[in-house]
Amino acid sequence: MPFTRLGLSPALVHAAREHGFLAPTPIQTAAIPLVLQGRDVRAQAQTGSGKTAAFALPLLQRVQQAARAGEKPRRLRALVLVPTRELAAQVGATLRDICEHIAEPLKIVVAVGGVSINPQMLRLRGGADIVVATPGRLLDLVDHNALKLADVATLVLDEADRLLDLGFADELDRILALLPATRQNLCFSATFPPAVQKLTDALLHDPARIDIEPEAARAAQIAQRAIEVDPTRRTALLRQLILENGWRQVLVFVASKNAADNLADKLYRAGIDAAPFHGELSQGRREQVLADFKAARWQVVVATDVAARGIDIAQLPVVVNYDLPRSPTDYVHRIGRTGRAGEAGVAISFVSAATEAHFRLIEKRQQQRVPRERIAGFEPLDTAPASVSDPDGTGGIKGKRKSKKDKLREAAGKT
Repeated sequence: MPFTRLGLSPALVHAAREHGFLAPTPIQTAAIPLVLQGRDVRAQAQTGSGKTAAFALPLLQRVQQAARAGEKPRRLRALVLVPTRELAAQVGATLRDICEHIAEPLKIVVAVGGVSINPQMLRLRGGADIVVATPGRLLDLVDHNALKLADVATLVLDEADRLLDLGFADELDRILALLPATRQNLCFSATFPPAVQKLTDALLHDPARIDIEPEAARAAQIAQRAIEVDPTRRTALLRQLILENGWRQVLVFVASKNAADNLADKLYRAGIDAAPFHGELSQGRREQVLADFKAARWQVVVATDVAARGIDIAQLPVVVNYDLPRSPTDYVHRIGRTGRAGEAGVAISFVSAATEAHFRLIEKRQQQRVPRERIAGFEPLDTAPASVSDPDGTGGIKGKRKSKKDKLREAAGKT
């Protein structure tokens, strides 16, 4: 179905084409008419499926219609909440790019933490039509009387699962209390674990449910590879793969900030242009690394999971899981950075004897077996553990393992 049949105005159809959207993706086809109707929407679709445009296009049209109806100009009509600074920048850029091609541009303000609040307060002078924000910075602006939420007609939670995963539950409660009771609510996410489902049940009123299967969500298939290698040989293997395959852009995921710094330094000293990317970097530095990576000035970016969402590089060819993610959900988001916009992509995971059981669980959750490979000269010497302890059947998945406090409570209960 073309954009012209989804209910969008001719100006927005033209803007979509100018922005590079030649035909709607399944999530866009399903969501756009519902958002235009004013319905609450709960939409699940895989990373890279086009969720941002699925709410951005109809949101712009509804805000424009409100402005034409004679409502007070620069009245905050739409609020988009996102979990990370990078995703906020991406969503804001999409909204602004589309606005450049319509006759009545709207004022869109992006507000994130990690930078001075003063420039954001200045941009909000005179009001705004749409604000894209991380929860903490939004509340800072409200506390500074730079922003009022009483007129918000549409609330969007983008990557809702990540919002809760990063511990924004208390901030969300405060924000919801400041919003008008009658409004449109849109909840877009790649996954809906129980905590997010509970939030949507309380938030959404008679919602339209959209569930796009992964096969329909992505135009390109991501070729997944699993290479067996001992932990101590991973850096040398990564360097060889980059050189042999001539990869010009590689996103490598590691487990911690220190690992990102150390691996990037080792690659750089080995003659590969590599930079770290993690939450401890300043916002300016993070933005510069991403801009340079998109422009192919960095060959490799070594990132923690802070980069698993919000990075949108249309032709990123390769993602490498140097360290396996802690949860199958994070695995989906990591590999979803490649194979976007109809392009082919490759996702490589390094698997050792110690992490084999964990990777099997990831395979089970995504219902796909990834054949193991061995690279000549890097055959593993470590042997698999005799047994894998997994009494609760979670395989050590993040959020499922018992904490020390849980264990102490159980011991006290038995006593």
